[in-house]
Amino acid sequence: MVNLDTVVTWVDARSALPSSGTPVAAAITGRYPADGGAEADAALGEEFWLVRPMYFTSLHFGADGTEHRDCFVDSDGVVRLPYGLDSAETVTHWAELPTLPGEMTTRAVLGEGVQAALQNAWSAQPGT
Repeated sequence: MVNLDTVVTWVDARSALPSSGTPVAAAITGRYPADGGAEADAALGEEFWLVRPMYFTSLHFGADGTEHRDCFVDSDGVVRLPYGLDSAETVTHWAELPTLPGEMTTRAVLGEGVQAALQNAWSAQPGT
């Protein structure tokens, strides 16, 4: 039997940042704009705090060529800075992503190993 339980350890982004290139779960806070789109006054929007998968990088160039340092980037290329820095949405905490189900140290499997890893995970039972 394979234990499918995992423990997440959150790190305060004000005190430590991950290594460059690390994929993470990022807790993001900000305000969702009021009706009217991006031009609306964000202060009128609803405050949120949510978790998104992102990666951390020491250097990132945005689509418009803007250089960002020590930032979190999501799959859409949206850049978020650590909490306390000048950004509409900031990362308050981050955690390393868990390993794949049934794998002890693996966060990604490519190519020929995928089917065996999936079978291993599907045959595993949750820990008690």
